[in-house]
Amino acid sequence: MNLPPEATIPDWAPFGRPLFDDPSARALSRIGVVDVGSNSVRMVVFDGAARSPAYFYNEKIMCALGAGLSESGRLNPEGRVRALAALRRFQHLAGDLDLPPLAAVATAAVREATDGQEFCDEVLRETGLSIRVIDGDEEARLSAQGVLLGWPGAYGLICDIGGSSMELAEIANNRVGRRVTSPLGPLKLRDIQGGRKGRKAHIKQVMTELRAQLGPQRDRLFLVGGSWRAIARIDMLRRDYPLKVLHEYRMTVRDVHETVKFIESQDLDKLRSKSGLSASRISLVPYAIDVLTRLIREFKPKDIAISSYGIREGLLFEQMPQRLRDRDPLIEASYFAEAKDARLPGFGKQLFEFVMPLFKSAPRSQVRLIKAACLLHDVSWRAHPDYRAEVCFDNVTRANLGGLKHSERVFIGLALQHRYKNKREGNRFDPIYALLEEKSQKQAEILGKAMRFGAMLWLKRDARMGRLTWFPKKRRLELRLPKEAAALFGEVAEARFQSLVTALEATSEVFIEE
Repeated sequence: MNLPPEATIPDWAPFGRPLFDDPSARALSRIGVVDVGSNSVRMVVFDGAARSPAYFYNEKIMCALGAGLSESGRLNPEGRVRALAALRRFQHLAGDLDLPPLAAVATAAVREATDGQEFCDEVLRETGLSIRVIDGDEEARLSAQGVLLGWPGAYGLICDIGGSSMELAEIANNRVGRRVTSPLGPLKLRDIQGGRKGRKAHIKQVMTELRAQLGPQRDRLFLVGGSWRAIARIDMLRRDYPLKVLHEYRMTVRDVHETVKFIESQDLDKLRSKSGLSASRISLVPYAIDVLTRLIREFKPKDIAISSYGIREGLLFEQMPQRLRDRDPLIEASYFAEAKDARLPGFGKQLFEFVMPLFKSAPRSQVRLIKAACLLHDVSWRAHPDYRAEVCFDNVTRANLGGLKHSERVFIGLALQHRYKNKREGNRFDPIYALLEEKSQKQAEILGKAMRFGAMLWLKRDARMGRLTWFPKKRRLELRLPKEAAALFGEVAEARFQSLVTALEATSEVFIEE
């Protein structure tokens, strides 16, 4: 049962106030969240569309608070100094940005250390920042909710790895199910006796217990956490993958095994240089790959997806009214972008209705991409005309958007590229196009050329802009224009219409209606 936020969060913790007073609100007021993890301390400032928040500011400091915790029982002294300095800086930035009070949560290292409360007290005393320490069950739940923020309707198993712990949680029907926590974080695994053999035996024992608690999990495995993203980045390097967006990057079990072999065959310093990872992050990769290898062996997922969304996004999802949760984050982000940046906000809906006759048989998964493209068709108009098509493609394929597979990014990007440019051959994006099947590339071209033509028929709000009728069996396209729009069908507009007809491999006829 989905309870309202006030029934699940005492005093609206950790924000201290409701973030979504109005379920119909499109925008999210700017808020800052701090995640005090076992390996890193990060501040994120969210802004933008309420259902698909943008990252107005994002800064991470690698502090390794959990280093040596297994042996000493205390936080890493050097890490404490670095973390305190980072939190002092974050508080100062929050004041300069005129943010509401930062919401801060701490995970495994702080909750397990004997001096964890002492550290929180010191932070409060020195900076005024109050840290909420969450337990493993809560950490798993929030991470899973972060995935749901980016993947509406997702189902499968979430695995969130931090420095000192690893959490698992089930998701289905837009809800979080069973969850468990474990001590399989890389910083803790470094302290396991017996070398790699002893470490792998320990991982096997713990993972077997986790599987006994959760049972078979043969759906999708969602990986959350910096160590998983590091492995995914190395997988991209191995495959020479053309798009460097980690969110929703997909791997198969075979990919993981091949990447493990690749990592083990490489010098870590050289691999760090090639992959762009930090020294502190690459040092944890050997421990993380042992966990991942055993994880997929025990749970046998059908495929694997990387999520850049986790605890921080889960905190937002926690407070969202159900009406807001039910919305599509891609469409919400597109509406927000149109309202903020388009020359004629609202025209995207008219354009969508204009082009849809060309896609009568399109599945729902494609219709949402068509709608997003129409809403975004004019948001890059400020770019230099010579580079506008490239800017559109770059913006979509590299943007921080949820609910969008890599192939879907390419579809929208390609459509927007054709919105501004008739041809695309021979540019720097050629390798990225390969992520999209040729049939879908053609559909994106048709959509782009339809938008390119439709954009010539701007009229006052809610005026009739014309109607397309497509006869796919006859390969015939008809355009019917109201009399008041006939003057808009000038030389350039006619050329763009003929370009669309050519893309459809069709014949055409134009009618002017009284």
